[in-house]
Amino acid sequence: MANKNLRRLHGLACAAAVAAALTGCANFAPPHATPAGMVPAEVGLGGAPAQATPAALDAAQALAWVQSPGLREALALALSNNRDLRVAVANIERARAQYGVAQADLLPSVSANAQANRNRTAADLTNTGRSATNTQYTAQLAMTSYEIDFWGRVRNLNEAALQAFLQTGENQRNVQLTLMADVANAWLTLAADQARLSLAEQTLGARRQSFALTERMHELGSTSGLVLEQNRTTVDAARADVASFNSQVERDRNLLQLLVGGPLPASALPAPLQLTSTTPAAALLPLPVPLPSSVLLERPDVRAAEMQLRAANANIGAARAALFPTISLTASVGTGSNELSGLFGSGNGTWSFVPLVRLPIFDGGRNRANVAVAEASQQVALAQYEKAVQTAFRETADALADRAQWAERLDAQASLVASTRRTFELSDARFRSGVDNYLSVLDAQRSLYAAQQTQISLQLQEQINRVTLVKVLGGAAAVAAPAAPVSP
Repeated sequence: MANKNLRRLHGLACAAAVAAALTGCANFAPPHATPAGMVPAEVGLGGAPAQATPAALDAAQALAWVQSPGLREALALALSNNRDLRVAVANIERARAQYGVAQADLLPSVSANAQANRNRTAADLTNTGRSATNTQYTAQLAMTSYEIDFWGRVRNLNEAALQAFLQTGENQRNVQLTLMADVANAWLTLAADQARLSLAEQTLGARRQSFALTERMHELGSTSGLVLEQNRTTVDAARADVASFNSQVERDRNLLQLLVGGPLPASALPAPLQLTSTTPAAALLPLPVPLPSSVLLERPDVRAAEMQLRAANANIGAARAALFPTISLTASVGTGSNELSGLFGSGNGTWSFVPLVRLPIFDGGRNRANVAVAEASQQVALAQYEKAVQTAFRETADALADRAQWAERLDAQASLVASTRRTFELSDARFRSGVDNYLSVLDAQRSLYAAQQTQISLQLQEQINRVTLVKVLGGAAAVAAPAAPVSP
């Protein structure tokens, strides 16, 4: 008898050991791998240039408001590699999966299960005074707690999940639109700072030549030491500007690299003095005047706010439905036997049907409070939608107001640059002929340099205004065809 008990204990120990050995054999989590290629060998090194996908290249080529091939390439790289855009796309996939979870609640959940049960009853617990061993085998199909949606609670929750999914899509559009505007602005700023750097280098070269001539004149005694030192200050000021603009150009490239998601090839970078050419880097299609309001209602941020409002309305319906009785069904059908060979034999069928009615009687006001929370959330969403619409109108009005004055401002600044250049040339000629002192030359020289820098700044701001106008109108599609809004 003792040997028999020992054998039983040994069998149980072996079964437990096998179960323990099998534990953890399967692991469905993906293996972790640190992303490679993100860290260059040294700080400041760019690494391999980023690559654009064919779809991103096609999307960038379709942008009629961009004329520069380099800017289009930079936009394609950003659409392919920007991390914020990747996060937005991943959020869409997560919202799609969450909507799938909500849709599953509309249908009953059916599961299959099989069970084997073996137990031994001690002799002292049986009527015969002898120990008994029982074995049972069952196989079932079961439907567990399927809610019959009389009051629309499940349907409203499904609608809220749908609107949340659609909202993430609009958020992704908004992120993409903002990214394109940021890349275009950073690209144009880099072009402007390269133009400023080129102007500073040209100015430094001219001032060094003037200083060398003044130094020679001082050696010959035809000019004073004061004039020489005054000339030297202009050279030092130009040197400081060259160093400052060199640093600024590098910072602009770093920002553009961050937005694009990697180092840019040379073909995607703007050429120096790009803003001073006759062809602008970004150009808008002709805009109808006045613009219809439907264009602004199709902005991705406005549509996202609208979908948030729709989801809030659905949540009110779900909260109100919780005040009413819920009916859920649990059912199963299967077979059972004491012998595995007879599990599917005739006469061994089993079934159960359990309807459950749940009537809320007293919950301390929880359900009514949930309704109040949903209604308050709906009011918040309504106010946010109204603010989004008002913001869209204000941003568009500001951009159009600036647009109307740019031609006059640029023409006036170009005339000012021409006038200051002529003033500098006359002052320099009068000084060299001995008619005037060098202070007038210095003043004219500084005025010309400042006017040229201001001209570059105005050209940059005019280009940024074009990009801003595309952004506030909801994208290039709205600019191209404002009279045909996209249906919800």
